[in-house]
Amino acid sequence: MGTAPGWGWFSVAPGGQKYLALDSRIIDRKEGVRLSLGAVHKDPHNPLFIADKPWEPRFDNLYANVLFDEQEKTFKCWYNPFIQDEVFTSTPKSKRVSPYRPGKREMGVCYAVSRDGLAWTKPELGIIEFGGSTQNNLVGLAAHGVGVFRDPRDPDPARRYKMFFKAHPPGLLSLVQQRGSSGQFAARFSPDGVHWSEHVELPGIDAPGDTHNNAFWAPELNKYVGITRMRAPGWGRIVGRTESADFLHWTKAVEALRSLPEESVHRQVYAMPVFRYANVYLGLAMMFDTDTDAVDCELTWSPDTVRWERVCPRTPLIPRGPQGSYDSGCIYAAAYPVSYQGELRLYYAGSNGTHGSWRDGFFCLARLRPDGFAGLEPAEPGTKGTVITQPLRCSGKQLRVSADAAGGSMRVGILDDDRFRLERCEPVRADVTDAPVRWRGGQSLVPLKGRDIRLQVELRSAKLYSLGFSD
Repeated sequence: MGTAPGWGWFSVAPGGQKYLALDSRIIDRKEGVRLSLGAVHKDPHNPLFIADKPWEPRFDNLYANVLFDEQEKTFKCWYNPFIQDEVFTSTPKSKRVSPYRPGKREMGVCYAVSRDGLAWTKPELGIIEFGGSTQNNLVGLAAHGVGVFRDPRDPDPARRYKMFFKAHPPGLLSLVQQRGSSGQFAARFSPDGVHWSEHVELPGIDAPGDTHNNAFWAPELNKYVGITRMRAPGWGRIVGRTESADFLHWTKAVEALRSLPEESVHRQVYAMPVFRYANVYLGLAMMFDTDTDAVDCELTWSPDTVRWERVCPRTPLIPRGPQGSYDSGCIYAAAYPVSYQGELRLYYAGSNGTHGSWRDGFFCLARLRPDGFAGLEPAEPGTKGTVITQPLRCSGKQLRVSADAAGGSMRVGILDDDRFRLERCEPVRADVTDAPVRWRGGQSLVPLKGRDIRLQVELRSAKLYSLGFSD
């Protein structure tokens, strides 16, 4: 049973295995059902923080990385704004006529903290000088598309936090340099996420990398995996993948995902942070539409970090807001969700203009129910849907489900076993997370433990997100 690096909340119930409904490997047959995305709810406090410091002239895509430190009971955020932008700072708002044509600029890494994940503080760290003072929240310079994560499996405490990014010479860069023709992939390490080592170059990756670069530990592979950006002739931006056993020696990046053939260069994958959830890997793909200049956040999934598939293509997981709102033009999701007080928090950068405009950027939050990235539901309202699974190893005494069934019902049966027929199931009639399924007579699954069983799920005005076994 694997977990995402640093986030034990991704683990499934002890002694069991959780399967997401979006995982097509577990489905044998479907009748009258469809897969649809879960519903996110944007926080009414949005935006949570804005670009309000002299070293934050332009947030742009932000490339945020947020985690909750269980020991310190603190939310931590690393974000990647432009800390210098000659054109932006020298052009009054009254003269900002689109399109925005960037000149020389520089990116940095900033750090913010919060007790509740809503009210954020940008601490004066005294580490890096900017404008003649170190009273700022900068923790790094000359870093493009920074991915940060906590790695508890590394035995060296000095490498507890890892940073994966495209390094550039310090100082202002031209647009050509910003787009990846200059610079090298690099890593930095830290014991606390605040004080970072000098960067170590990672020369083997060989990719433009001008995006939100992202790295994590993949337990099945016993390797780190890095996700970055490549370019394909006639296709524009695509997702690249690289791997490493030690976080220092990486393979050459190869293609992992591109847009659909009918989309081609019109719709490109701008960035795709990836994280492990239950028994799969999920990605948040930022899809850049070259016709509208807007960026949407879509959901992707993979069984192995190598093969990727979009879930409900062209339907955003985090929708953009209405015209002129704080997130009407672009959505850039943070690197991974945070589980907190019974919900998933999807932090993201929103902007009030499109990709090439004089946009303002904001740090925002969308909320999602546990396991609720996507689920199976009846294809038409008021109808019944049925799902038959592939044989699944019964690894616990109980079958547990996560579903929205308030106002409807869901029943589960085990095929070829009269004790657990669908008709004997006590219907689930509420919105539940990891709730036990019960059959009349109160039978336990102990006699089936270790055997492969097939499940029959009946849905009536209900949506199934996950199922699994637990002791």
